Formats: sequence, structure tokens, C-alpha cells
Amino acid sequence: MRHRLGAAVIVAAFSTLSVTAHADALSDLFTRGTVDGELRAYDFSRGYKVETSAKPNSHAFSAAILLNAKTASLHGFSLGASLASANSLDTQSDEEKRIDTTLMGPGNSLTALSQAYLQYQNGWVTLKGGYQYIDTPWLGSSDARAIPASYDALTADFKPLAGWDIVALRSFGWKSRTSDGYSNDNLYYPSTYRGDALYGGNNSLPATAPSAPGTWALGSTYVSGGLKAQGWYYDFMDFANMGYADGSYVFNTGTTIKPVIGVQFLTETGGSNNIIVDTRTRILGVAGNQVKSRAWGADLGLVIPNGRFDVYYNKLSQEDGAVGDGAIISPYTANYGTDPLFTSMMIRTLVSTGPGQAWKAKATYGFFGNRLKFVAAYAMYSTDLFGEIHDTYFDVVYNFEGYLKGVQLRDRWEISSGGTGNLNPGNRSSTHNRVMVSYKF
Repeated sequence: MRHRLGAAVIVAAFSTLSVTAHADALSDLFTRGTVDGELRAYDFSRGYKVETSAKPNSHAFSAAILLNAKTASLHGFSLGASLASANSLDTQSDEEKRIDTTLMGPGNSLTALSQAYLQYQNGWVTLKGGYQYIDTPWLGSSDARAIPASYDALTADFKPLAGWDIVALRSFGWKSRTSDGYSNDNLYYPSTYRGDALYGGNNSLPATAPSAPGTWALGSTYVSGGLKAQGWYYDFMDFANMGYADGSYVFNTGTTIKPVIGVQFLTETGGSNNIIVDTRTRILGVAGNQVKSRAWGADLGLVIPNGRFDVYYNKLSQEDGAVGDGAIISPYTANYGTDPLFTSMMIRTLVSTGPGQAWKAKATYGFFGNRLKFVAAYAMYSTDLFGEIHDTYFDVVYNFEGYLKGVQLRDRWEISSGGTGNLNPGNRSSTHNRVMVSYKF
């Protein structure tokens, strides 16, 4: 486990402050700081039309607390920390295969220091070093379980103009959603790689694979009126080099109905000194002599009062000789289902199915001032490796007001059917239900 950068940043910060700051300023640093957090109770279940001994029905429950503390600013500098803890309340099955280990791993408790950072901020730049949550399209917190993923990293966010951000980062290690510490791995490593607890990933690499050096990334985002656009370059060191861009525009028609268009593009390469290639690891059942991916997508939609409707399309090209036949190598979203592809669903995405094409229709509608929100989606994946797959998704969210403000009730449900190669056990349907209760304070 790695605790070096975050710990070093905090120690250095406290040492500097104790020498250079006045006692009253130091007192204000903490007394004027902020503390917030969230309570969570999540109940996840997976049911298969055909149960097998290798993949039976599974379930998991977790009660979790996330606490965030941040000091006031002193000459632009501040400290922040987050502690996350989850407990199954002894509801875990004695059989690990019957536990949905993606929620919090196979154990009954999980506690982690998910943030511990030093930050400098002024009107045009934010610099941060240490353990931290990161939010980028292909490297982020993937916060859909008891505890978010976080990174041992240095980040810089420059703001040249209103609505325009330029972001640079270097991550050295990470803590997955089921880990209690920071490690030099990613979602392609085995679940217990070098003592980590890395559940819910692709997990295809052998236990003998060398560790992951981390990631460099540079990106820019821009928002103005109905325009949203972003472009990113990622160097997933020893895994892949990725270029990604997307953009959308909401047309102001002067009415309550507003058309939407969107596009996205991805290109990815990697060959020499590539851990997946050098270990001859089969991604989605196919080894290769290089990483090569090409994908694009489109969105046509309508924004209506209290709702929105979209039809999405993605195409991922088949690439001869490439790992996974042209699969997207995504070290921090693979099998998490949190990538930014337009057609990604809760449990299914072209990252997990490989080359092919996908269509998705999605409708969202809100009631009672959007306190109650319904989401329905259907996607069809026509893939080269797993045939045709159909997924149907429903999501119901209710946010309380008044004395219960901050409480949210949510139920996410998806059924996936079709496919070959045991994508679903016995090539039949699988159903996932996630009941999520949370309270932000």
C-alpha cells in the first residue's frame, strides 16, 4: 500500500504553517473551516436466469459514512481530508461468490482515508497535492458504491476565462472503491494484487504483472450558454495513450422545446513497454501485439419542460492484432460502467463488450419541481465478440425537502439479455437492482 505523497503533503503543510503563521491565524484556519459529509445505506442484488456454481445470485448491504473536513484559507493555502467507512452489519454471506463484492468487497467492514491534501487557490488557479477525488471523463471517483475511488496525485486547474478550465494532473497510485489504501495498480489487475482489495474490475492481468506507474493527463473544458465541450489526453503509463473529445449544444429556440446535438471521439494506441501486450493478457478473450482503439458517437435529443429525451449512437471499430480486437483500454473505468460513452448503461458498455456498435434511447422526466425524477433507457449492443445484447434500465429518485432536506431515496434497476460467450451466465438474462438511501449534511 502507498501512503507517501498524501502523508508528505500534510506533514510539510503543518510544518510550514507552524513556523510561519501567527497563532491566531492558525486558530482561525481550523475554527473557520468546514465539515460536511454523507450517510449511505445501499442494498445491491444480482439475479441470473441461469445460476452457475461459478456465478450464483449475489447480494450485499452496506451502511457507510463519508466525512469531509477542510480548513479555512491562509494566504490561499488550505488543508482537506476525507474519511470513509462502510460496514455490512454482518449481513455478508459466508460464501464469497454470493456476495456482490463490487459494493464494498467481501469483508464486513471497510475504512479508508480517501482524501488528505494541501491546496492553493486564487482567482485563476487551483493547485492540489495528496490524496484526492478527481473528476475527469476516463479517470474519476466512479462514485456509485459505498466509497468513492480516489487518487494519490498532483492536480492543477487553470481558469483563463469564465467557463474555461485547463486541467493537468499526475497520479501516482489510487484507492479503488473497495480498497482501504493506495496501490500501484488499476482495474486490469487481479482482485488481491499485492495485498490490495480490487473488486469489480476487469481483473485479467496475471499476479506476476509489474505494477502500474500511474497516469499523466491534460485536458480542457469549456461551457458557455448551450455549448459544452471538452478535450483530453491521457497517458495511462505502460497501458495506453488516449485522446478523447466530446461536445454538445442545446439550441435556444425561444420556446420550451430545445433540440440537442452531441458528438464524441476517441483514439487510443499503445505498443512497446505495454504491460497488457507484454504479458499476453487476453482482454475480452483476445490477446494482441498492440493497443489500438477507434470510437465515435452521436446524440440527438430534445429538452422539454421538466424532462429530456435522447437517442445515442456509438461505434467502436474492430482492429486486427489489437488487444481485445480493438477494445478500449480504460484502467480506471473497466467493468465499473462509469465511462463517458453515450451508450453506456448501469451494467453494460462498449468498454466491457468490445468492438461493435450500440444504440441507446433515454428519457428523463421530473415531477414536483424535479424532487421526483424518473429515468428510463433501452440499449442494444451489436458486438463482434459477444453478439447482440439488449439492456433495459429504470431509475427512480426522490429528494426530500423541509426537515428531511438532504435525504435521497433511489432505486436503480437493469436487466441485460442476449449475448454469447457467457457474458451473462448461460447466455441468458441477468438482473441488477440497487436500492440507495443517502443523507447529505
